[in-house]
Order: sequence, then structure tokens, then C-alpha cells
Amino acid sequence: MKILVVEDDSTTGPYVAKGLREEGHTVDLIANGREGLLQATTCNYDILILDRMLPDLDGLTLIKTLRGAGNRTPAIMLTALSGVEDRIDGLEAGADDYLVKPFAFGELSARVAALARRPGYQTQETCLQAGDLEMDLVHHRVQRGGQEIPLLPREFTLLEHLLRRKGRVQTRTMLLEAVWDITFDPQTNVVETHISRLRAKVDKPFESDLIETVRGAGYRIAG
Repeated sequence: MKILVVEDDSTTGPYVAKGLREEGHTVDLIANGREGLLQATTCNYDILILDRMLPDLDGLTLIKTLRGAGNRTPAIMLTALSGVEDRIDGLEAGADDYLVKPFAFGELSARVAALARRPGYQTQETCLQAGDLEMDLVHHRVQRGGQEIPLLPREFTLLEHLLRRKGRVQTRTMLLEAVWDITFDPQTNVVETHISRLRAKVDKPFESDLIETVRGAGYRIAG
């Protein structure tokens, strides 16, 4: 799934994003309420995870604005405010669930899965495609030309990230942050290594290449 996390705490945000990515999800992490609103309105997400107390725009106003604009993406509100009235405020603002800090990641993960099982979720994107390549997000399978391609978890996550941004260049820095949760350049060749492995499985056995190198910029899936 593609998940947006809007959390300004420098510990909680990366912790949640890292855990979700390890489960195979694609995660965008934003630390500002107004930027989170812009991200949620310009990109399609399967789940929103929103802190309540955010800079520039609080979580309640953020979710109210989204619901007022017709955005019905399932949302979980994270907050240190644990009173009954606080929970009511969050749910009435438009949140689908409410989780109080501190929380166990396992519980958050279970709540994300529960939202995904709700009726109507099946309308969300469950299959990504580029040419004759198809990625089944529900069953975690990839095939090209009807031939199944076995991928390791990190290879799957990398390919999913590229497919979701088909036709758009993804720089090395963007891939390090999104797929490996690395927010600085550690002088590693992990991106190049995994791109090479993906190409060996996704491109080389077939007649045409889908993964393109844009010299001096990064990589993309042909749009």
C-alpha cells in the first residue's frame, strides 16, 4: 500500500515510516501539516496516518479540509491527547481511527490492516502495470508477459516505488530515502546494486527494457 505519514516528531515519524516500509509499504513522510495537506490532495494514497499537533496546520483541520474536499482516504489519527472528548473530536473531524501515544508499532500495523479490510477498500489501487509487466500488491506477486518473476522484499519495494511514479525520474537520494529510509548519503552503491538485480530479473529475459537510466539524474520506469 501507499501510505502518507504526517508526523513532526523527529523520533516517531521515522520510526513509523521505517516499520511500514519493512512491511513492504511505500511511505511518504511529511513533518508539516500544510505540506501534508498538499501532499494528500495531489497524490493518491491508500492510508493516511496523521499526528494531531502539527506545525502550520493541525491534524484536525487537515482531515476536516480533506473530507470537505471529498477525499475519503482512510485516516488514522495519532496523538498524545487521550481524553474521551479528544477522541470524539478526532473521529468527528473525519478520522477513521484514533491511536494514542505512546503506542506499539504492532498495534498501528494491525489498525492499518484493519482499515484496508473495510468494505470499499477494494476500490483502491491493487495492481500496478507498465507495458506487459504487472505487480499484484495484494498477493505480492510480479509477472511479465505471463511469466512470474520472483523478487526479494527490497527488490519488490524498489520496483513498486518506481511503478507508482511511472515516467518520473527518481534520483538516487529519493530512492535511498523511500526504499531504505536513509536520509543522508552514506556513499553506498546499494541503489545501483538493486537496480542491476532488478534489471536482471525484469528486463534481461525479455525483448524490451522497462527500467531506464537517465544520465546524471536517476532512474525511471518507461511511461
